[in-house]
Amino acid sequence: MKIAFVSTYPPIHCGVGEYTKFLLVGLNSIQKHSKYYVIASSDVGEEYFDTTVSAHIIPVFEKKNPQTYSKILDVLSEVNGVDVLHIQHEYGIFGTSTRILEIAKEAKEEKLANTTLITMHTVHHPYTIRPKTLEFQKSLSEYVDAIIVHSVVQEFELYSQGIDPRRVHRIPHGTFVNPYLGYPRPKLASSLGIVYDKLKFPIITLMGFLRPDKGLDILVEALRSLKDSSATLVIGGEIQSSEMEYFVYELLDSGHIFIEKYLSNEEMLMLASLADIILLPYKDKPGAYSVSGVLHLSMGSLKPIIGTSVPRLIELYQYAPRFIVKPNDPRELALKIKWLAENYELAVAYASSLYSYAVRTQWIRMARRHLALYNVLLGKEVVEKITVEPLHLCD
Repeated sequence: MKIAFVSTYPPIHCGVGEYTKFLLVGLNSIQKHSKYYVIASSDVGEEYFDTTVSAHIIPVFEKKNPQTYSKILDVLSEVNGVDVLHIQHEYGIFGTSTRILEIAKEAKEEKLANTTLITMHTVHHPYTIRPKTLEFQKSLSEYVDAIIVHSVVQEFELYSQGIDPRRVHRIPHGTFVNPYLGYPRPKLASSLGIVYDKLKFPIITLMGFLRPDKGLDILVEALRSLKDSSATLVIGGEIQSSEMEYFVYELLDSGHIFIEKYLSNEEMLMLASLADIILLPYKDKPGAYSVSGVLHLSMGSLKPIIGTSVPRLIELYQYAPRFIVKPNDPRELALKIKWLAENYELAVAYASSLYSYAVRTQWIRMARRHLALYNVLLGKEVVEKITVEPLHLCD
């Protein structure tokens, strides 16, 4: 099978690119004889072969520039076509132009792809502040054979917008079980540039891109009411908004730790393994449904997670609702942190259903789900047994 993804890709700092690479790791581990291509955004740099996933990385198109998308067809022609053309869509990459969908349709018409799919990493609701996204979504089934989403809210939102349910497939975001679990904490701290002896327990962490929607301002207010508690907050990530600097440095003045840089996946896994509690005090944009890659990384670290009741964290809401607080409520967040710290063993036991979900959504299993779908779309018999998630009443 020849599979081509249209996506961003590392070293670009982008969650969709990281997602594509992890999916390729899973695909390559179970189907090594296939040929994999990533038709990437031009900011990736030079064309190269990524030996870690056995994929050709071919940068050609410019983000949010529909005039450059036709180069995707040129690449498909150069490789003599593919079986599967899979677009990893995010509005921040492709905008709201349907040109990327037209490319998928043209690829199939010109026999450059046997089947076409799109993964919608973000699905917009009618209350969105970007109404053009709704026009894009309503036209999806006219251009591609299948649409992949990650959560139940995304799935049913597309149904409500008139998309044929037979075209929509929910495949959860993959989870990487943390390989650093069990590593000595002093060694993890040293690898992250943290002086271990200065840490106070429990260790609480917030990581990932630091933007206004990550709720750092709410966390600052929450910690003010917890100033008498013995705990260390370790923030790790790249500041993507100047207004976040104020909140970060206020936390530093309170004796907390900031790792100010873009964290690699390995560093994020080390930080998650070092932590006792992981915080996700998110605030979602109106009318936009997505899922959190940091949530899945955190679940794979088998640590208690405190998050907010936003669509991005719907899986945490489903499998560990007692870890959920309302967004924009620093008092409730502070009380939940205090309760979890005082009842840590109980919290770990309570999170068992969340941990089992993390195991069921490992990347290799999600890769199998993708391959099964590819085979169905190509009209091939699926001979490999696919693991099906157990049905939950809240699922």
